[in-house]
Amino acid sequence: MSAPTGPVAFFTAHPASVNESYFQHMRFAFSFAGMLFLAGAAALVHAIFPALCQTTASRLVRKMNDRLTRRH
Repeated sequence: MSAPTGPVAFFTAHPASVNESYFQHMRFAFSFAGMLFLAGAAALVHAIFPALCQTTASRLVRKMNDRLTRRH
C-alpha cells in the first residue's frame, strides 16, 4: 500500500509516521492537550496560592514525558 497523496495526506501522513490512524492520533493529541491544560491551570493556581498544587504541574509534565518516550 502506498502512502496517501494530495489533500488526504495532510490529515494522515503524520499519524501514519507514528503508526497510528487519524482517529488514534486525534485521541492521543486530545488527551495530551487536556493534560497540558490541567498542568497550566495548576501552575496558575500555584502562582497565586503557593500552598496549593505544589507538585501537580510538574507531575503531569513528567507523566506526559513518560507517555511520549514509551510511544511506539
